Amino acid sequence: MATLNLKPLTLNAETKFLLVVLGPTGVGKTQTAIQLAQHFQCPIINADSRQIYKELPIGTAAPTVAEQALVKHYFVATHTITQDYNAGQYERDTLALLEHLFQTHDTLILTGGSMLYIDAVCRGMDDLPTIPPDLRKSIQAQYEQYGLAWLQAQVQALDPDYYEQVDLQNPQRLIHCVEICQWLRDNHSPITTYSALRQRKTTPRPFQIIKIGLNRPREILYQRINQRVLQMVSDGLVKEAESVYPLRHHNSLQTVGYRELFAHFDQQYDLDTAIQLIQQNSRHYAKRQLTWWRKQQDIHWIDLQQNPQPIAQILSIIDQYTSDQNDI
Repeated sequence: MATLNLKPLTLNAETKFLLVVLGPTGVGKTQTAIQLAQHFQCPIINADSRQIYKELPIGTAAPTVAEQALVKHYFVATHTITQDYNAGQYERDTLALLEHLFQTHDTLILTGGSMLYIDAVCRGMDDLPTIPPDLRKSIQAQYEQYGLAWLQAQVQALDPDYYEQVDLQNPQRLIHCVEICQWLRDNHSPITTYSALRQRKTTPRPFQIIKIGLNRPREILYQRINQRVLQMVSDGLVKEAESVYPLRHHNSLQTVGYRELFAHFDQQYDLDTAIQLIQQNSRHYAKRQLTWWRKQQDIHWIDLQQNPQPIAQILSIIDQYTSDQNDI
């Protein structure tokens, strides 16, 4: 999706609301978001960093054609896997889109599981330093020499908080963390970790943000994740992964579901093992998502196992929030 070139609008922040529906993978965000969007008669802005790729609908559990027919979705199947795209670009594109949509809607829905994408829209991306080419080449060379385990150990030593949140199988993100931490130390910065740098500020937004977190008991969530992986395989995940295998080195494919199948195609293990690893790594990802969000105090959590129809509760939260705003 190209960036919208729109003139800045003067929005009344007291009357414009962005409802953010977040939660771990497999919890049931899509159904809840669609019900809310139908209630408010508004579109959904997707906040999943892999569902933007049109070649990956099965492995990313992208909204189906039928679901998209119910409600207009943005940032679904808008890019190809050969296009580089990051949270900073997503922030700019989404803010431009929100300016446009708030002209005709008072409430909009943003939903997804990508922590960085959601944080980028809600609080802004911090200004990160430009890494010198020599430092970048040095860390890349060490990674190529010593491997992923070395890279993981570096992140754990340099930034323990980020180590608990990051996808430890994604070398690009690990390298980025090491680069930032090393640059901060080389320049004697009072801030010494990537995670601390990212948490320095919150950029004011011209709209109110209400965050709804969806969760389930761990054993139920893990069962849902395991079953969803099996359903993906039944729906054609292996064939989908085969179709993008020649492009496997692109960053867009360094994600759960594809890495494991690529290793299977490389004859590192059989298909059953690959499926089990996808299930395991998906569960680990869900745990990292919850670790990330539990540090945020402004999320209203709902247990979908106790309340499988949470719309009334969410609307009550919104009503209370707007009442509190009117009392200020």
